[in-house]
Order: sequence, then structure tokens, then C-alpha cells
Amino acid sequence: MGKLTLTAFVTLDGVHQAPGGPQEDPSGGFEQGGWSVPFGDDDFGAFVVENFGRVGAFLLGRRTYDIFASYWPKRTDPADPIATKLNALPKYVASRTLTDAAWQHTTVLGGDLVKEVEQLKERTDDEVQIHGSATLAQSLLAHDLIDTVHLCVFPVVLGAGRRLFAEGAVPTAFRHVEARMTGAGVAIHTYDRAGRPTYGSY
Repeated sequence: MGKLTLTAFVTLDGVHQAPGGPQEDPSGGFEQGGWSVPFGDDDFGAFVVENFGRVGAFLLGRRTYDIFASYWPKRTDPADPIATKLNALPKYVASRTLTDAAWQHTTVLGGDLVKEVEQLKERTDDEVQIHGSATLAQSLLAHDLIDTVHLCVFPVVLGAGRRLFAEGAVPTAFRHVEARMTGAGVAIHTYDRAGRPTYGSY
């Protein structure tokens, strides 16, 4: 049985929206897309390659799937460790509206998402990885289905945009298992889910 992991890019004020480019997700009038790009140094690239080295399948939200599917199938260099995994491995997209999943090895999950994800974890030996896909991640976090979160915190404050951990998130405790810092200042923290928070008083 595999585990479900989430790799998420967030700003210091928790914004998760459109890290990769101005047109990635301008919904809600968001005009600050592409905020992660200036920090993409060799250290960060090494983390990404290492992360992709553990993947057995991908689980994506509809918006992230569309972004990936418009780009990665065109990257055919067999030496590219990201493209080769994304193009060759099974991909599952959570959507009730997608009908044409043209990207090879893609399956649409349009039924009972919780049950389908539980089954996906059971039949996958390595990691099932979520990249981005904030709405999907929020739903799965609420059902305690995400086992590990790689939280990549970028040294920038935007003051606007959708947050990964929005108001109303299910209270959840995590255990910190690893940390690293890139040369450009991105703090990469890895957390394993650890049940519910405990409380006290000083």
C-alpha cells in the first residue's frame, strides 16, 4: 500500500495560488501569479527530482491537470526526470466535468472521491503524489487521506490570493520529520499527519 503525499508551494502569508506563472490561475482577480519562479535554483531543482524519484502515481485536481497536460507531453527528453515520470506513470484527475483526458495513462475519478482515493492508495506500491491542486488537497486533508505534506515556504508576502489552509480547515496535528533550506531561501518542511491537535494552557 502506498501513501498519499502533497507537495505544496506557499508564501509566508499562506498563499498557494498560481505559483508558476501569471496566467496559471488569475481567478478572483489575482494578478501576482508566478511568485515562486525567482526562487527556482539548483537546490530547489534537486528537491523536486528527489521527490519525483519516489512516485508511483499522480493524483491531480482539474486545474493542475489542465496546466500539466498542456506542457509536459511536449517534453520528450528521456533524460528529463520530471517529464519521464509524468508522461509514463498513471495519472488520476479528480473531476466531475472532464470528459476528454487525452494525456496518456490518465484516468478520471468522477465518483466517490474518498473511496476512489482509498482504493488508489491500496493498489499503489510507491507514493501517490499530489502537486498543487489546492482544492483537491483541502478536500482530502479534511478526510485524513493525505499522509505526508512537503510544504515549500517561499520568502515572499503577497497579501492576496487563495490560501492552502483556509478558514474552516479540519484541525489536524502533524509531526515534523525533515527540513532543508535552499540557497534562494525556500524553506522545505516535511510533515507526517499525526491525528488531532492537543491543547493546553500556559
